[in-house]
Amino acid sequence: MAERLIGKAAPHFEMKTIDGAGENFGEVSLDDYKGKWLVMFFYPLDFTFVCPTEITAFNKKMDAFKKLNAEVLGVSTDSEHSHKAWINTSIENGGIGKLSFPLASDRTLQTAKNYGILIEEEGIALRGLFIINPEGILKYSVIHDLNVGRSVDETLRVLQGLQSGGLCPMDWQPGDELL
Repeated sequence: MAERLIGKAAPHFEMKTIDGAGENFGEVSLDDYKGKWLVMFFYPLDFTFVCPTEITAFNKKMDAFKKLNAEVLGVSTDSEHSHKAWINTSIENGGIGKLSFPLASDRTLQTAKNYGILIEEEGIALRGLFIINPEGILKYSVIHDLNVGRSVDETLRVLQGLQSGGLCPMDWQPGDELL
């Protein structure tokens, strides 16, 4: 049985990154997001088929995340050099183009392992999405198989629900009454 992570301090991480412009390498840690909401999503591999649909969908909604004081971080077990190549490859040739958020490299596999999504025999992560509040507490997690992409609109809805401070019934939308 996996350890419960929701409601506890999010597992610490430190990873190498490439910025969304595909130009500058850096490093990121959980501490960098203190005081902000973090939406961290793991995807299996660069240069694949479902992953770019998710990454570009998150990128299209970055203004909405920013309005909610939320940062987005994409993560896979590929190297930051692979991420750079993918960003700098044209969409017509299988790339993803410029992004408004960084991509992190979990080459050690430690972050995927700590968040309970590592497929050890393949050295890749399941599709895992985690929302961490400004105090570093893990508030939301969705993990599923590799073949199905996630809904960015649902991620935004859940983030707004968590920020509402109230009880949100099923299919709650911002502006709806809280319980």
